Amino acid sequence: MGYHSMSKNSPRSRPQVFPGFQELTQLFKSVADEHRLHILYLLSQQGELNVSAIGEALGQSQPAVSHHLGQLKNAGLIAFRRDGKFNYYKLSENGLHQVFQMIFPQVDETQLDLAGIVFHFKKQGTQ
Repeated sequence: MGYHSMSKNSPRSRPQVFPGFQELTQLFKSVADEHRLHILYLLSQQGELNVSAIGEALGQSQPAVSHHLGQLKNAGLIAFRRDGKFNYYKLSENGLHQVFQMIFPQVDETQLDLAGIVFHFKKQGTQ
C-alpha cells in the first residue's frame, strides 16, 4: 500500500520516481540553506563575484563560503572562471533551465518570479 521494499544490497536505496529524480533531490538539498540562497541572490544581482566579496556580504569565512560554492557548483547552479589566484563565480547559464525542464518537462516556455527576480524559461531546442 504505497510502500516500496528496499534492496538487500542497499538498505537506504529508494525507487527512481522519474528520470533525474536523484539529481533534483540533491539540487533541492543544495539550495535548502539560507547562505547558499543568499549567494544565488548576490550572483543574480552582481553578475560575478569572487570568494572574498561573497564572504564579506555573508559575514562568513573563506572556507565556509568555498564549501557553499562547492555545493552550488556540484548542483550545476553556478560556474566559475579562474583569473590569477582568484576564482570568480556567476550563475550557470543552463542550471535553472535544466531544473525547470526536469520538473516541468511538458512546458515549452514560461517565466517564474521569485521575490522580484524574474526567470524566463524556454525549453532548449524550441524557438
